[in-house]
Amino acid sequence: MDFKEHITIIEDYPKEGVRFKDITTLMQNGPVYKKAIDDMTAFAANQEIDVVVGPEARGFVVGCPIAYSLEKAFVPVRKKGKLPRETVDADYGLEYGESSLSIHKDAILPGQNVLITDDLLATGGTVEATVKLVEELGGHVAGMAFMIELLYLNGRKNLSQYDIFSLVNFE
Repeated sequence: MDFKEHITIIEDYPKEGVRFKDITTLMQNGPVYKKAIDDMTAFAANQEIDVVVGPEARGFVVGCPIAYSLEKAFVPVRKKGKLPRETVDADYGLEYGESSLSIHKDAILPGQNVLITDDLLATGGTVEATVKLVEELGGHVAGMAFMIELLYLNGRKNLSQYDIFSLVNFE
């Protein structure tokens, strides 16, 4: 299936010169969304994972159905200040600025194998911060699965030690 046909490109969003890849149109087509998640789940099923982790918010719409399909736990990574219990935090750079992510301190047990999921791999800042959080808690990143990868931003350059699956690539 050509998933690119179901992703809308928004010119000059969120700022001039950016060609935003909107997955909401893919998700609005039930059979296409299911096929996308099924393809990502097939990758995840071969990773021997214990838990799926996804950063806020679009990582939830990818990670939750994968975790559900595999009968694995899902752990949300949220913006700093959004989780109610004790957290560990990681700062990171975005294409458009800086931010901080948090995970509950008891969310990952030492030695657990983790699949990190998100809608997009761009510069890699969000996923690198997520890796830092998982590893700080003693987890092992077994793989990563993304709906979209922007190859021209070379987000993989600092992630070469991880097994990465991307459903769609944009050059």
